[in-house]
Amino acid sequence: MPRILVVDDEPNIVTLISRYAQREGYDIATASDGREAIEKCRSDGFDLIVMDVMMPDTDGFTACKKIKEFSDIPVIMLSARGTEFDKLFGFEVGVDDYVTKPFSPMELMARIKVILSHSRAPEQKSGGGQLTAGGIEIDTLGLTVTIDGEKADLTAKEYALLLLLVKNKGIVLSRDRILNEVWGYDSFGVDRTVDWQIKLLRGKLGAYRDSIKTVRGVGYKFEA
Repeated sequence: MPRILVVDDEPNIVTLISRYAQREGYDIATASDGREAIEKCRSDGFDLIVMDVMMPDTDGFTACKKIKEFSDIPVIMLSARGTEFDKLFGFEVGVDDYVTKPFSPMELMARIKVILSHSRAPEQKSGGGQLTAGGIEIDTLGLTVTIDGEKADLTAKEYALLLLLVKNKGIVLSRDRILNEVWGYDSFGVDRTVDWQIKLLRGKLGAYRDSIKTVRGVGYKFEA
């Protein structure tokens, strides 16, 4: 049974999410702020975290960054602040998905389901082996990327996005296809999730940032 940690300082939100998640068969633990979430993640094992941004003591972004230093637990961030800056910052600290309040509990459950299904078998998605594109090398067994011999510090989503692009080198991939293959859904792709992640990924590719080409009105493609 997957274990989910729900972190929010609003008891009604915690209760709402917990009830829906328990109906889906998940084991639920809760925390009321970021510091408590960090402590629980150090002492206990979870399959996924649903966490609010604005909390007393330690906010969600800070908690996510600290948790990602010692764990690869997927994090879905909840926030009433849905600006481009907030979402970009969230992805930079390792957030796997971002849901803006007010939200649909059923949509949140759907996102939880696909993230859990993706995170359980990363080795099956990567395929195994070594991919090279110019000075970029992807180790699909170790799930690491090196750029001109230097290890790149990529989040799980940035790795999956780069792997998809390199595997389909020279092929234009639509935003819908990228959403479906990297995030696992296509019905919620009404925001700029793919564009923001592409921007962050380009920033980590150094001299190879221009290898990711924008195809206006369609999506993206990788050219070595």
